This record gives sequence, C-alpha cells and structure tokens, in this order.
Amino acid sequence: MAFDLRAILRTFSLWLCILNPSFAFYIPVNKAYSDRTQLQFPYYDLPFTCPPSGKSHGGSPFGSGQSISQNLGEVLRGDRIMTSDFEVHMGKDIECQYLCQREMDRKDVKRTQKLIEDGYVIEWILDNLPGATSFVTVDRSKKYYAAGFKMGYKDFSPQTGKPRYFLNNHYTMVVRWRKAPGKAGANGGKVVVGFEVYTKSIEAGNRNATGCPAEVTGEHNGMAMYIEPNNTALAAMYPHSSYLPEDDEADDGATITVPFTYSIYFRQDDTIDWSNRWDMYFSNQDETSITHWLAIINSLIISGILGAIVVVIWSRTMQGDIKGRGDGLLEDGKFKGRSRRSRGGLKSPKLREKTTGLLEKLGENDADLDISSDEESIDDITGWKLLHGDVFRPPPYGGLLAPLIGSGMQLLFMTTGLLLLSCFGVLNPSFRGGFVSVGVGLFVFAGVFSGYFSGRVYKTFNGQNWRKNTIMTATLFPGLLFCLIFILNLFVWAQASSTALPFGTLIALVALWLLIQVPLVYIGSWYGYYKADAWEHPTKTTSIPRQIPPQSWYMKNYQGILIAGLIPFAVLFIELLFVFKSLWQDKSGYYYVFGFLSVVSVILVITVSEVTIIATYVQLCSENYHWWWQSFFVGGASAFWIFVYCVCAIKVD
Repeated sequence: MAFDLRAILRTFSLWLCILNPSFAFYIPVNKAYSDRTQLQFPYYDLPFTCPPSGKSHGGSPFGSGQSISQNLGEVLRGDRIMTSDFEVHMGKDIECQYLCQREMDRKDVKRTQKLIEDGYVIEWILDNLPGATSFVTVDRSKKYYAAGFKMGYKDFSPQTGKPRYFLNNHYTMVVRWRKAPGKAGANGGKVVVGFEVYTKSIEAGNRNATGCPAEVTGEHNGMAMYIEPNNTALAAMYPHSSYLPEDDEADDGATITVPFTYSIYFRQDDTIDWSNRWDMYFSNQDETSITHWLAIINSLIISGILGAIVVVIWSRTMQGDIKGRGDGLLEDGKFKGRSRRSRGGLKSPKLREKTTGLLEKLGENDADLDISSDEESIDDITGWKLLHGDVFRPPPYGGLLAPLIGSGMQLLFMTTGLLLLSCFGVLNPSFRGGFVSVGVGLFVFAGVFSGYFSGRVYKTFNGQNWRKNTIMTATLFPGLLFCLIFILNLFVWAQASSTALPFGTLIALVALWLLIQVPLVYIGSWYGYYKADAWEHPTKTTSIPRQIPPQSWYMKNYQGILIAGLIPFAVLFIELLFVFKSLWQDKSGYYYVFGFLSVVSVILVITVSEVTIIATYVQLCSENYHWWWQSFFVGGASAFWIFVYCVCAIKVD
C-alpha cells in the first residue's frame, strides 16, 4: 500500500492525545451500519449500548461520550466518532472486565431485533484502524479482515420454529502489534498492526461478584432479546378477541437486564508491516489482478473496433469523397449539375488542393455558388455534404446546453483529480473521509473550468447574455444536486440516522457553493467569453434552414440513444462488478484498485468519444443537422445503464 504522510501525521497526533506514561489509551466508537440498508446509526443511539459515564480514560483529555472532531468527508459518510469507556493498557491482557448493565424495555428489545434482522455491524476504532472480523480464504492460505463486527445473531426455536434473536454482549478484542521501526523500536516502542473484535452472546445469569461470567470461554446460553408477553394487559387491551397478539411494544414497564463485559489480548505479529497493515482489509486483490487485466483487454478490443470504424469513416468515406468526388464536383468552377450561374472565377486547382475538406471548399465558394438556389441541380451531392450551410447552425436551447457542457467538464476534472490522487496513494482508507472531502473540494474549485467551457461554448452559439449563462452554470447542476441531498436528508433525518447531515454541515455546503464556487464560475465564464475566442467553424451558416427529410426510427426516438449507450457500458461493466463485490460481497467496505479503474476510465472516455463520432456521422448522413443535443445524449447514454445496473445490484444484494 502506498506510503501516506497524511495518515502518519494524523495517527501521530492521535496518539499524542490519547497516550499517557503508562501507555494507556481509549477506544473510540463510531456507528452501526448494514449492507442491506443505507441507514446508519451512531453507536450511543443504539437501544442496548452502555451510556457513557463521562469519565476520562487512558490519559485522554476528553470524557467518554464526547465527539471527536471530524472532517467534512467523515460527516458526509455518516461517521459519528465519540470517546468510550473501554480502557486499554498497552501489552496488558484483560481476561474479563465488567462494563455496565443496560435495562431494556419492550420497545428497545423490538428495535434491537430489527437491527439484528437487518444484519447491522458495529465499528470501533483503534489507532485509526476499524475493529474487524477475521476471515480466512477457502484454502486457508490467507487471512483477511472485514471492517466491523456483528451486533447479534438470529436462529429458530427447535420447539416452536419461531425466530429468536440474541445480542452479543461480550467483546473479545485482539490487538496485534510489532516493534516500531528504527530507533523507536530499539527504545521499546510498539505499533499496532491489527485490531480484531470477536463477539459472544452470554446470558445474564451465572456471574461472579465483578459482573463477569463464571467462565468466559466455552459454551453459553445466549442473551435472548425477548420479554414474555403480559397476557393480562393484552387481554384488557383486546377484551372481545379470542387471540392475543404479542405486542412487544406495549409499555407495561417490563424490562430485561443486559450485562456487558469485554476482554483484551495483545499478540505480537511480525508478519505485518505497519505501512501495509491496511492490506488485510483488501481481500484477494492480488488474485483478481488477472481478471482486471482481462477486463482491460476486453475494453481495449471494444475501443479498438470502434476506433477502426472511425478511421474508416474518416479515411475512406470523408477523405475519399473530398479528394475524389469533391474535386469533380467543383471541377472547372462549376457543379457537374451544370450551374447556370458562374460569377467570378474559382480558386486555381493548386489552391484547391490545399484545402482540408469538402465543407471548407463549399464554404469558401458560397459567394460564387449558392447551392441552396432552386436554379442549381445538385443531384450528385447526397448525405452529409448537403449540410455544409446548416451543420454548424446553433442548436435550439443552446443556452441550456452550454451550462450542461460546463458542468460535465467540472465533473470530468473532479473525477480525474480523484483518480490521480488515489493512484498516487494520497487518498486511501487510512485517510478517513479523505476521498469525499477531496472530492467536494475538487468539485468546488473545478467551477472555474465549468465557467470557462460554458462561456466559450455560449459564445460559439452566438449568445449575448453571458451573465445569464454564468448564473445558470453556477446554479443549475449544483442547485439540483443540493435539492436532492436536502430532500433525501429529510427522510434519513426522520429515521434518526447518522447519515442525515447536521444543520451546520448543510450551511457549510451552501457556503462552499455560493461563496466559493459561484465566484469561480463567474471568473471562468468571463475569461471564456471575453478573453478566449469562440470556436471557429470552417463553413458559413446559411440564413434559411434546410428542410430535414423523414428520419429512420433509430434517429428520432430514444431507442437508438440507449442502444449506443450500451457500448461504453460494456467497457465499464466488469470494473463495476469488482466495486460492488468489494463493497458488499467481501464485506470489507474498501475498494483500492484505482490503477485498474483509472485505465478503464481512460478507455471509457475514448469509447464514448468514438461512439459519439459514429452516431453523429450517421445522423449527418441522414441529412439531419440537429446533432448538438443528439451527441450530448449519446455521450451520456451509458450513465443510464450504469444507474440501472447499480439499482439492480443493490436490489439483488
């Protein structure tokens, strides 16, 4: 794994805060999350956790239950890191330590059952490493980690067949360490290279005076999340019913007591380097590299075939028509169709050979040959060559297309920056929340590129009100994105989830948008409109638009656009499969093969360009010069299939 200076500084500062001369430190707690839902919950908001005592542990300047400062990315991803009452002394094993006991009523039990049913896991943190569950591969040749540990488990009663839920109330923590490198190790310094958490459900009875089980190891009856129904109260609630429902949420004062204990063991492990300790969370990435390379070869084949088609279009069709037929069309200063007007001579053959294309030849002679005139016979000219006077006509709703193009360039610069920083190791899982934080920052500062390209395209469309275009560029896509975030935030806020953004974070996002991005868009738009020249067209646009003949079904409906989007999607499909496999199937929550993803992304951009060129050429051959919006939709059609695939993958999982 790449060496990350930022992670080292963060870890060093964290240890300065939590270590005391006896090398005691505390374990921060974070949140509960599930692969089956996007709702996350702060650890201390769970119905069974021990309330923080407020005492300071391990030399920490904070009392338990206090929040630890987090960056923007951590808040956006739902992290709520707080200090806890778990106290650890470096190198000192603890067989059993009593933590607390929690009284749970029927409503708490019901909610805990739901959380266990949904497969929620809990995340604690030690030396910036998430507490992990340990697994081994099928052939037992390799060990890997999955972040988080199970909250409980579910089984079925052998007598009644009804589901039963058990809460894990004993935690066994294994801290793996090795000597620190360099002089620090010679002086007895140690570094943490692994943090494993194993859970067990132990019934409340049969405990000693300290609150610990009489025997921690061995088989135990589980801590069942169940309260006997109060039939008397239920009968009063349903006096005329022959069936009494098990209303577990009825507040009749019934509770159960759940004791919590934990054990800590330190194990020296010299097989893991401190700089590579995160590799345990990336399962089987070396073994899947062959599949990644095969996927890249498949993508290159698709892109190569499309590239060959583009070359054929350019070399054989366009240049062949220009060199062979184009010269014949303009031979002797007149059309083969015997133009009746020939005022002023044409350029000499030597000068005509220097022109680069038929569109330029026809455009240069518009003053002498008006091919749109009814007096001329142009039966020999067909397809795209008829559109030289209309092909660069500004599109309808060009004031909307320009901001969309600018926003697309903004996203492209942001994505490129994230991939590059990830490939160089600047962004990695040890930089908690860094990917999201840097992504937001790149998106905001890429507003200058958004404004530049939008302003220049708008100028090319002969737009006059550049300030209006600037406002649309700065507010259209970011505004829609913020509205979507705000609406979704209302739903998760109603569920008391940590995924809901705090009000202060929303204000910070609005400030980044209005106070930083909008001025940058304005600067970029001003430069693109006033300082940069509009893109010049090789031909002049006629004053009268040409009538478009009837089009084929694939040229006038969205089916053709969606079909074109399938080709770029095929390039990205396999890499998307690895992303979802890493996030859900492997239960690790980390994806870190950004080198392969970057290569596939470059191939994707090339493939999208090739598909757009081919689709635009086919459209022009159909004498349809409304290619601006068509090319925009064809280029973005793969996003539709990516969205469908993501939804299906989440639903299947």
